[in-house]
Amino acid sequence: MAIKLDEQYYRLLEELQALDFVLVELTLYLDTHPRDPQALAQFNQFSLKRHQVAAQYEAAYGPLLQFGHSPTREPWDWAQAPWPWQV
Repeated sequence: MAIKLDEQYYRLLEELQALDFVLVELTLYLDTHPRDPQALAQFNQFSLKRHQVAAQYEAAYGPLLQFGHSPTREPWDWAQAPWPWQV
């Protein structure tokens, strides 16, 4: 059964997916062009942006990952967020 969440939830997830895609592509490029200053600057720019968007998402909806990568609130709320197949 799908759980309908507000538009910001879906917008933030879509933005995170796009940022992750860009970061993977830049990683692959930098593997073969490690001294490209423009690519390094782009990687750092998008990495920072991803961190900011992830923090915004987690503040509103809880942790994206739970292996010590994300802080949690009290009470423990990792299992309270909708699962991917529920949205």
